[in-house]
Amino acid sequence: MRTLCLLGILCGTTVAAEETYDCVMDPSATVLVGSATSGLLDTVTVGRGDQVEKGQVIAALSSTLELATFEVLNARASATAAIDARKAQLELVQSRYDRAQELKDSSVITADRLAELSAELVASQSLLRQAELERAIAVQERDRAQAALDQRQIRSPIDGIVVFRNQAGGQFLAQDDYVVALVALDPLYVEAFLPIEIYSQVTLGTAGTVEPNAPIGGTYSAEVTVVDQVFDAASGTFGIRLSLPNPDGLLPAGQRCKLSFQDAK
Repeated sequence: MRTLCLLGILCGTTVAAEETYDCVMDPSATVLVGSATSGLLDTVTVGRGDQVEKGQVIAALSSTLELATFEVLNARASATAAIDARKAQLELVQSRYDRAQELKDSSVITADRLAELSAELVASQSLLRQAELERAIAVQERDRAQAALDQRQIRSPIDGIVVFRNQAGGQFLAQDDYVVALVALDPLYVEAFLPIEIYSQVTLGTAGTVEPNAPIGGTYSAEVTVVDQVFDAASGTFGIRLSLPNPDGLLPAGQRCKLSFQDAK
């Protein structure tokens, strides 16, 4: 019981309003943007400090061959002449067959001729289906070429800021390399280590007040989103993370701060 008392778990320890803890404001994401395919970089349109939006094209690989392939397959997929011809042929054979059906009870048409027209009708229907299948395949090949062409465009996966440009136009980009490094600043993640005595008092959703060190200053509200369930025995602390909204990007990452829990009970 004495040990539990020392930890503040059974003795009613609360997070004191005047207590402050050291913390650091980090980016919520750091992304090294590469490419699904390797190739020669044609252009890199962003540089250090630029703001980018999710989906924005930030670089492009040389795509002369892929573009030519797409244009050929697009022309093939767009062509309807074969299908139109097969439809016209089918309509003609269908009309002949229908007329023969009307005359089958008379002596004008023989049974053999009716059978021939029936076979022609089946053949025409089959040829039309074949033409439609070939066009469907051409469309799929065109779409695959479009996907390959799109992969030559390198887009930002997040809203963020470029902190480092690793490649420039004219350089070869390997699949295991990257073009730029991006960071997301909305929200910021506030990382802190607290004494284990207050472990039971800090839970998910707990509101905290963050005060960035000078020269930033000010006070900002944040919410606990992660509470580590493994203590650091050497220091007697546990880690937490708070999410700090930063919609205008006014707060920088990498800034030290002070954290308090004025509303904690």
